[in-house]
Amino acid sequence: MKTRFLLPLLLAAACSTPQPRYMVGEPYSLGGAWSYPQQDFALVETGLATRQPGPGWGTPTANGEAWSASRALAAHRTLQLPAVVTVTNLENGSSLTLRVNDRGPVNPGRVIGLSDRAADLLGIPPGAAAQVRLTVDGERSRALAAGVLGRAPEAVAIETAPRAAVATESLAPPPGARAAGQRIDATPVAAAAAPAAAVVADIALPETVTRGTAQPGRIFVEAGTLSRADAAQRLAARVPGARVEAFGPRRDQRYRVRSGPFQTAAQADAALERTLAAGVSGARILVD
Repeated sequence: MKTRFLLPLLLAAACSTPQPRYMVGEPYSLGGAWSYPQQDFALVETGLATRQPGPGWGTPTANGEAWSASRALAAHRTLQLPAVVTVTNLENGSSLTLRVNDRGPVNPGRVIGLSDRAADLLGIPPGAAAQVRLTVDGERSRALAAGVLGRAPEAVAIETAPRAAVATESLAPPPGARAAGQRIDATPVAAAAAPAAAVVADIALPETVTRGTAQPGRIFVEAGTLSRADAAQRLAARVPGARVEAFGPRRDQRYRVRSGPFQTAAQADAALERTLAAGVSGARILVD
């Protein structure tokens, strides 16, 4: 008799088990800003990190994996899921390689959301925003994308242009895009490396913290980077307190529109809010 009652419970538990999958996903709105997920195995970016509240222990993440605050996990607004990244706390020199398997953070002024375990290992106190640099581990991330563990699949060509060379403007939501609250239920899209529905296995990453030299930088809000000076001046005119900075070789000069530097994360957040309110949807906080 006990078996008759136990079997349905076991079947129900099996059906509720998260089904990890490789995904990129649709554009979505979160925290008042639009994000456009894309596959990128060579991303390097700086910004401010925060703790990711997470959906709760064992609750499926955006790509169907199980979230756990006691594991070194992270959330990113645009990277393919899952991905493997190395996060360096620029304020104390600590580095940790971890798995990105959820969307976020909700705050558009934060470049990555860390689980409690990851934040603790990197020395980021609760409620704090730390200067970080994140670097995608291309080999491990490609292995996840290909659904093949233990060997590196062929390199995947990135067709999108580097972020730094793209000017951003406020656009209407694209067809098929949808707004979201604090949780994202993005529909997987086909990727060059693997079908969107491909089930991926977990990679057990050692929670090894590397200690380096602290290299804190200055906090800026960047509205965009353009190839023409006149376009950069027009963008700067829309953003309170922004200026145009030329950089790069003379024959291929670029122009970035920035405000700052700011002494605190709160000041940068206020500047970012003003920039987003001006209709510059691609604005972000970075550390230089």
